[in-house]
Amino acid sequence: MKAAQKSTGEKEAMLVAEGEIGRTPVVAAAQDFAFMAGSMGMYVGNAIVAAAERAVKLKRPLVLFSAAGGARMQEGILSLMQMPRTTVAVQMLKEARLPYIVVLTHPTTGGVTASYAMLGDVQIAEPNALICFAGPRVIEQTIREKLPEGFQRAEYLLEHGMLDRVTHRKELRGELISILRMMMRQPAPIAADLPAPGTIAAAHAEAEADAKAG
Repeated sequence: MKAAQKSTGEKEAMLVAEGEIGRTPVVAAAQDFAFMAGSMGMYVGNAIVAAAERAVKLKRPLVLFSAAGGARMQEGILSLMQMPRTTVAVQMLKEARLPYIVVLTHPTTGGVTASYAMLGDVQIAEPNALICFAGPRVIEQTIREKLPEGFQRAEYLLEHGMLDRVTHRKELRGELISILRMMMRQPAPIAADLPAPGTIAAAHAEAEADAKAG
């Protein structure tokens, strides 16, 4: 834990934030694969529960970016308990009739795939992302057969009905804006309605500088 915190500058493997994307208020959560392979432990479960509760309180959609090697075995049964906990958190969103969108990045595996990462109202993956419970090598060793080409990759899962979209990261922002607006019953975005990249961050930085100066 100390090594991961030192190398990443983060306290844990999940970050939660709130803000806007294309003028649509959202709560977002993202796993950092650099932090112990994005493994799901108690903190990650707590973060997802907190994100869902915040989204329900603010009546905002939740967008989650998954990246994980699975449950954090160092925490034993406590890590596995996060599978039902996060499933309950997702159910809170569904009962509040709020969108839950999952963006599966490479790789998303193990108990993360078996819980919150595959429960989205819309499932989007980046090209060629590995998405699975057990990896291809484990399956091949178990069944003693050669798996199909591209098995458990995003394109294969899309073709077999497990995903809704496979989208490159460069196109992801625009796609999320369109999907979120549609699901929140907002008008379609137009170019003049969207802030230029970096303008919001620049505005926040300027405001913080003014506040410190004042």
